[in-house]
Amino acid sequence: MEDWRHGGFGLYIHWPFCEAKCPYCDFNSYVSATVDTEMWEHALLRELDRHAALTQDRVLNSIFFGGGTPSLMPPNMVGRLIDRARGHWPFANDIEITLEANPSSVEASRFADFHKAGVNRISMGIQALNDPDLKRLGRLHSVAEARSALTVAKTYFERVSFDLIYARQDQTLEAWQRELTEAIEMSAGHLSLYQLTIEPGTAFGFRAKAGKLAGLPDEDLSADMFDATNEICAAAGLHAYEVSNYSHKLLESKHNIIYWRGGDYIGIGPGAHGRLTLAGRRHATQTALAPPAWLERVAKLNSGTSRQEVLTPQDHANELIMMGLRVSDGISRTRIEGIADTQLKIPDHLLDLGLLELSNDRLRATKTGRPLLNQLVQALMY
Repeated sequence: MEDWRHGGFGLYIHWPFCEAKCPYCDFNSYVSATVDTEMWEHALLRELDRHAALTQDRVLNSIFFGGGTPSLMPPNMVGRLIDRARGHWPFANDIEITLEANPSSVEASRFADFHKAGVNRISMGIQALNDPDLKRLGRLHSVAEARSALTVAKTYFERVSFDLIYARQDQTLEAWQRELTEAIEMSAGHLSLYQLTIEPGTAFGFRAKAGKLAGLPDEDLSADMFDATNEICAAAGLHAYEVSNYSHKLLESKHNIIYWRGGDYIGIGPGAHGRLTLAGRRHATQTALAPPAWLERVAKLNSGTSRQEVLTPQDHANELIMMGLRVSDGISRTRIEGIADTQLKIPDHLLDLGLLELSNDRLRATKTGRPLLNQLVQALMY
């Protein structure tokens, strides 16, 4: 069995356009007054066709429309992309087709059409449940709009998730505990909960460098918030199946699990990454970042891919360690060693300190170890 089958096979489609650039965001997204949707649809379909020729005889487990803000896409375009994918690959009986959305009234009005187009899961970027913090985060919606959009989404989709950012400026532990409790009451069984990180090159990054981003929590408060997040979610029956994702059983994100379990996935659109096993070798792919450059490559070279490299067995194993330790069931030691063709060295002190646990071939980060995930990965990598 080829190794990627442990994780499955997915398709990621990147829509790079937003109404505004959020100050914390380092994703490949752009604000554009006009978008030639016909040209974009043609290019995305061409890329689907090209990748299908490379990946025949596979069952597709998931499609994910990410961005950017893919809920700004015309629903008919989304439907035609889904139909083209269905023509290329057999769909799994339980295929997950996710579309990221902002909770504005304009985008919520399209949810019925997205459902008709074939989308069966919505992932909504709510980010905060108070209006002053939404404004600080550069969001264009209010809490009232978010609540209304969430109600509409639940009407059309059985599976709805939304994101919140915590460890925000001037946020107290008690305020986050109240907000998270409110979010759980609103939720449909899945939440993505991320600590605010200040990324270089973002508006927040520039402000922080200039000393103009006051009120960020220190490490101790951030750790307390992380612990509280896990405790409150667990008490509500939302298990931490990944370090930032919480859900009821059977409501986990199938697409993201493909990443974390080392499956294959096609990435199309500007800045999209992919991992594909071709002729027994695992390839890392990356597309041109700038939308005009990506369109030009597709038109002139019939390929939006700007970089493709064969991963060494050690690189492949290291990626699996890095991604697999994020999930609660961890990684298979035998699988890692089979990929790398050499023994995985697990430092004894990490086991003795209770940061890692090894049981029945599964290596996991413990509750104590999860906040130190980056250090654990570095200690294990080949």
